[in-house]
Amino acid sequence: MAPAPRQITPAVSRPPAPAAGQPTATGGPAARQPTAPGPPAARQATAPRAPAAQQAASPVNSSVRKASSGRPAEQGRGRSKRAGRAAGGRSREEVGWVKAHGGSGATSLVETLGGVDVGDRWPEPARGEPYRIVLVGRTSARGLRSVSRALGALKDGNAPQGLELLAVVLVADAPGRLPLGLLRRIRVLRSVAPVHRVPWIPAWRTDGPLKYVPRQLVTLSRLVGSDVYGEGARS
Repeated sequence: MAPAPRQITPAVSRPPAPAAGQPTATGGPAARQPTAPGPPAARQATAPRAPAAQQAASPVNSSVRKASSGRPAEQGRGRSKRAGRAAGGRSREEVGWVKAHGGSGATSLVETLGGVDVGDRWPEPARGEPYRIVLVGRTSARGLRSVSRALGALKDGNAPQGLELLAVVLVADAPGRLPLGLLRRIRVLRSVAPVHRVPWIPAWRTDGPLKYVPRQLVTLSRLVGSDVYGEGARS
């Protein structure tokens, strides 16, 4: 006897399960589908914040402190060595450049070698101004007369007490050799005080850079305690 044929039941397609939170066909919320537990999320490592005391010692703050520690971050041309500052930004230990007359060249020397441009007067050490001075004049007849009068005032005591004359600096008033009469006057000044001569420097007239450093400026640099020029300077 042949077996009875199997009844094939059609496959019933199930509708997709509604998303969690959406209403079902019956009107109620759909049950949330359980999800397989996954690995715990890795915690993001965050660097601990430094306390305020450590933040104050950061490299940025320390560099600011170094810049304001007394030593200038960028040294300009002709900065002399400075000891304790006096009132007005001046120091008694700096060198004061005194003009024997207007246009003596003292300002150019200060800009080159450093120190204090006192002007055409004597500094007053009692008020904290420099006591070491350099008297500056030109090699012209008028300039040499002014230097001679200033030296006479120092010798006669017509200047503040405590001044120390380091030298007389005579700046050339023109290129070339000096006349014999002016050389004789300079010889007389040498018998009274140490005299240093500075040659004619064209860059000072045009306000341009020095193409070379005269050896006389190197000597003056050592005299006033400036480290602007080294041994490699040539005349």
